Amino acid sequence: METVEANGISISFKRRGEGPPLFLLHGAEADHSMFDAFAAVLAPHFTVIAYDQRDSGATRNPPEPYGLGELADDLAALVAVLGYARAHVFGTSFGGAIAQVAAVRHPARIDRLILASTFRVGVPVASINPEGFPRFAELRARLPESLPAFAEYFFTPGYIAAHPDALSLFAGNKRDAGQRERRGAVLAQPIEISLGAVKAPTLVLAGSEDRLIPPAHTLSLAREIPGARSAIVEGVGHVGTIQDPATMAAHVRAFLQNDN
Repeated sequence: METVEANGISISFKRRGEGPPLFLLHGAEADHSMFDAFAAVLAPHFTVIAYDQRDSGATRNPPEPYGLGELADDLAALVAVLGYARAHVFGTSFGGAIAQVAAVRHPARIDRLILASTFRVGVPVASINPEGFPRFAELRARLPESLPAFAEYFFTPGYIAAHPDALSLFAGNKRDAGQRERRGAVLAQPIEISLGAVKAPTLVLAGSEDRLIPPAHTLSLAREIPGARSAIVEGVGHVGTIQDPATMAAHVRAFLQNDN
């Protein structure tokens, strides 16, 4: 792990590979390590940078509230501090929301954009999955005893049965009460963006078996972003970068290495 000072915080990140820079933005429950297998597949083709967001992993920030705007500013500052004029950005779930804001707020820093299994910024999250989110919140509040059922919102049951170690993604969460409170308050802060203002060529990916964010909602982002492409990744749940890193990486490579 490396650490740099950017946008007033100490950002921890893992960098590997060589080639055009590709920044990876993790989900709300995770940190940079959720991309270990995914980054390894991409590293022969890109300089892959997976970093810890505020109140995640080894990144250190002041105990002050923040929103998606500050998180997007962190990304733009990190790109600049590491010496890049612009970079490709891949954001999944909560990380995809940050990536949307960054693409509108810092268009000069974003080369190409990939949004995976994410939700439209500005839409109340509970309205996206009105049947699933109350149950999801209940299970989250009862962790770790509810871990097996909670994990099914992120992975398919078949994947969990074959890879019980996947549960460690949630069991290993080391955030303290203050960190959890600040992270949990981010989406409650009002923010509006126009996806029509996104200038970066964009790919939207959704897992066909995503129980947390309905695939149809994720794919609807492509209709708002000018010229965006979209694809369904068959057989994967919410965290496709862990469940099927090779297929997810293949979609990313095809999009980023296509000159059209």
